[in-house]
Amino acid sequence: MKRTWTIIGVRDVARSFAWYRQLLGLPEAVPAHDYFGQLCDTDGTVLLCLHAWGDHDHPSLQSPDHATPGNGLLLFFRVDDFDATLQRARNLVPQLEEEPHLNPGPQTLEFSLRDLDGYFVTINELGGLRK
Repeated sequence: MKRTWTIIGVRDVARSFAWYRQLLGLPEAVPAHDYFGQLCDTDGTVLLCLHAWGDHDHPSLQSPDHATPGNGLLLFFRVDDFDATLQRARNLVPQLEEEPHLNPGPQTLEFSLRDLDGYFVTINELGGLRK
């Protein structure tokens, strides 16, 4: 098994960590550092890493001023609690970017929103084809 660790640059690791933890319904936790945090599923699988802009001289994480955050990136999460995630999302943002709709590819419901740093986040239900 091979897995990626997606890392995004954020202005406030703790605040973004709490936002994603709430959106995804993850257990209470805090980031390990003020400059880096890993959001993990209950089985320990890393779902997303948050890295403070400008720390540790990573070339693509120097500053959000070098490019629009999220340009060329779609954070796509498949969840097993779609309806609950939708409700949590509605509590986090004033408006969804895309209301729930059927994705014609996998034939599953999805919706999209923007996170605190402007990243485009799509939530897709985990499951089989809808009838």
